[in-house]
Amino acid sequence: MDFYLKENGVRTSFDYGQLNISGDEAFGFRPYQLMVASIAGCSIGVFRKILDKQRIEFEDIKVTADVTRNSEMANRIEKIHLHYAVKGYRLNQDKLLKNLDISRNNCSMVQSVQNSIEVEETLECIELS
Repeated sequence: MDFYLKENGVRTSFDYGQLNISGDEAFGFRPYQLMVASIAGCSIGVFRKILDKQRIEFEDIKVTADVTRNSEMANRIEKIHLHYAVKGYRLNQDKLLKNLDISRNNCSMVQSVQNSIEVEETLECIELS
């Protein structure tokens, strides 16, 4: 990966497109947003693969990320709370929680920050009728 300094941040390009990174949201994604997006995106992606493999049907999954940062230590990320809201018919919460644990152990981004950022996951089942 190559990164280029620009007036208000950094630019990089991938096959999918260009990414602008800046401490000012007016000029690009903030680094902490990318970190949280990587962790949440990886986590939900692995969770979905596990559910698909087990043929667990669901209508939708939404993950909300709440971030705790420490302003006294370079505004570092201390904790990320990922709240999963799974919508579907006849959902088994115990099975979904077990699969969420499995996904946590297989998500490369969550494992990469283990012992430096606390990642907490909660689950809510929303039954459709």
